[in-house]
Amino acid sequence: MTKNSYLPLIFYLLFVSLTFAQRPESKEVKISGNVIDKETKLPLEYATIAFLNKSQNKIITGGITDVKGDFSIPVPTGIYDITIEYISFKTITISNKRITKNENLGVFSLEISAESLEAVEIIAEKTTVEIKLDKKIYNVGKDLTVSGGNVSDVLDNVPSVSVDAEGNVALRGNDNVRILINGKPSGLVGLNSTEALRQLPAEAIQKVEVITSPSARYEAEGTAGILNIILRRSKLQGLNGSITSNIGHPNSAGISGNINYRTGNVNIFNTTAYRYTERLGRWYNDVKYFDINTPDLDEKRNWTDTRKGITTNTGIEWYINDSASITSSLVYRDNDSENNSINKLVQFNKINNTSSESERRDPEQEDDKTIQYAFNFTKNFKESDHKLTFDFQYEDSSENQNSLITVDGVESEMVSTLEDQTNILLQTDYVVPVGGMSQLEFGYRGDFTTRSTDFEVSIFDSNSGNFIVNNNLTNLFNFKQYNTAVYSQFGSKINKFSYLLGLRMENTRINLDQPTTGDFNRKKINGLFPTVNINYELSEKQSFSLGYNRRIRRPRGFMLNPFPSRSSVTNVFQGNPDLNPTFASTFELGYLNKLDKLTISSSIYFSRATDILTFVSRRTGESVIVDGEEFPVIERGPVNLGSDKRYGFELNLNFNPSKKWRINTDFNIFKFERDGDFNGVDLSANNLTWTARLTNKLTLPYDIDWQTNINYRGPSEDAQNNRRGVFSTNLALSKDLFKEKASIAFNVRDLFNTAFFSNNITAQTFTAYQEIQFRGGRIFNLAFTYRFNQKKKRERQGGFDGGGGMDM
Repeated sequence: MTKNSYLPLIFYLLFVSLTFAQRPESKEVKISGNVIDKETKLPLEYATIAFLNKSQNKIITGGITDVKGDFSIPVPTGIYDITIEYISFKTITISNKRITKNENLGVFSLEISAESLEAVEIIAEKTTVEIKLDKKIYNVGKDLTVSGGNVSDVLDNVPSVSVDAEGNVALRGNDNVRILINGKPSGLVGLNSTEALRQLPAEAIQKVEVITSPSARYEAEGTAGILNIILRRSKLQGLNGSITSNIGHPNSAGISGNINYRTGNVNIFNTTAYRYTERLGRWYNDVKYFDINTPDLDEKRNWTDTRKGITTNTGIEWYINDSASITSSLVYRDNDSENNSINKLVQFNKINNTSSESERRDPEQEDDKTIQYAFNFTKNFKESDHKLTFDFQYEDSSENQNSLITVDGVESEMVSTLEDQTNILLQTDYVVPVGGMSQLEFGYRGDFTTRSTDFEVSIFDSNSGNFIVNNNLTNLFNFKQYNTAVYSQFGSKINKFSYLLGLRMENTRINLDQPTTGDFNRKKINGLFPTVNINYELSEKQSFSLGYNRRIRRPRGFMLNPFPSRSSVTNVFQGNPDLNPTFASTFELGYLNKLDKLTISSSIYFSRATDILTFVSRRTGESVIVDGEEFPVIERGPVNLGSDKRYGFELNLNFNPSKKWRINTDFNIFKFERDGDFNGVDLSANNLTWTARLTNKLTLPYDIDWQTNINYRGPSEDAQNNRRGVFSTNLALSKDLFKEKASIAFNVRDLFNTAFFSNNITAQTFTAYQEIQFRGGRIFNLAFTYRFNQKKKRERQGGFDGGGGMDM
């Protein structure tokens, strides 16, 4: 049970105590004492002490222990039954205690309760989803299929979330999702969130918050919503932690660990991981041009992606007193990667029915580094939920890519991309209770980002034997984005009806500086973003919720960069500095029903977005010569279209036939409508697609846990793309060892080697068929975890609320 679990009881006890203290016939005295764990002799924080008046048959007052296990409670004189309680421990009761003066009751040593432990474990198995007014919280700690994996693997198993072949994360089919770590942008994500999420170990995650209807506290970026990843941090006293090592095929290995040392009012923590992975991938592109004079292209690319790196997050929490704390942390991430790709290009001449072949090798080296310092101050006032927080973050990231391209064994190009980014975050939030069941909140946030991209292409000159910089492709691009925001929200509960209403105002200033050409562009974006979250309880187990929010998708720096970058000589990517942001409004109606062994969570949602950002492929009018043949250059880049509409229904079922068997299903179906055209070409679309997920976890004889995940993503279609459905299966087995101090887990991802993506593209002048398999087929992994000074069933997981949620 967490601290928040006691707040309603404590609030009630304090209220009754204050009422009782006003009676003139009673005198108030101080009763103190200390509560510890009988086995470890360590203090128990948040133990509950209650004073029961038997004649009135009600609790008169009470309180909880602090970090040292101490309590000091004002109590009216009288005769009481005193109880000292702590979750999973046996309760101590002092009967008929006469209280007439200040008194120290001494030390209470609580003994572990085996029955309570078993009950707690059963609850933990069932409670995989927590519902709040503005978010759903998925506890992912017991997902066996991701043991030894990374954050991307975890997210791909969370309901409503999907990860495509290139590692891009989507929420309900919308890829414009904001990813936060512990409620804030983090250096653990860095410049490239896709790559960083593959380096962060799955074992570091405690839970994932899926926020489809964010309150006004959250930044408005992300039209799909927010994924808030909460990292583990222990609240146990003393030295404790765990270490996980894993090995897999294709070649992979890693080791990660977390350690906490808490004594008195100081907690020191660290999470560190080193990972080495090799992944095989393939990409196939078959292009057929309508023009008979243009040869068709058959392009196959195979690659080996080798990645290694270390990520560490270390910090210290200082509890200044019972109501104030400071947390300071440092994140360092250093990752290297080498991608060796072989691109075979076959040209077919439709006039004379002849073909020619060339081979292009692109060994790319990449070095990513991030360092981030974070500071947090939290002040809790005497009233429950009365809190002030202040956050400061400074982050510096760099990403350097270098490659030497060869064509048919001859060196032809040198490509270098150097990126540097700094980010400063300032944020403060203040929450104050209003009356007994309401609260008011307001705050400020400032995000200040500066990014520089230096792209250089050198072409080999056969006459001089040297590489010469190509000034038509080489460029320098400087990007600045300053976001400032203020917000306010008010929440209340009236009987069975609760609501949270908010308004956020954001101002964005964007500067685009192109020293290569001397161009300079400046953009200003202002927006008001209202949020509404309403909940009605039909009973203790049934409730309806209604949410509305307005959000924004700002074009990212690479989308605005007007200079082309090449994935091949015939395909280029080019940004668009004239892009406008996308604004989206979303309505959501949800229903929750908790039955005996079944929990039903469902929602109907509708979203409308204007000035949508999408990527379009088109011919540039330019051409290149490959093996004596002339080929048109195809450009792909972002544009603003008209509007999008999404209608969807989502259903999640959690079924527990017994304490050893758990089934979870997630089903999402939505209709997507797009209205718009580009350069006179109609890009409207009308598509119905769906996703389904089934997770089955069963405890076999000898306490072996068996888990299977089955995933299916239905086909989808728009004006240029017709994507086929994707099916995958993951399997895992796990066993606890050494009296639950250790665990061993074996899992297989993509058991049947079916998780590859295929797409048919129809453009104005050509058609293409594409296939991509990013992970290269089935992956085997064996992981071993050892916990020291932790008992798997007894550890009370602490962590971060991540902000925003008002739990009614």
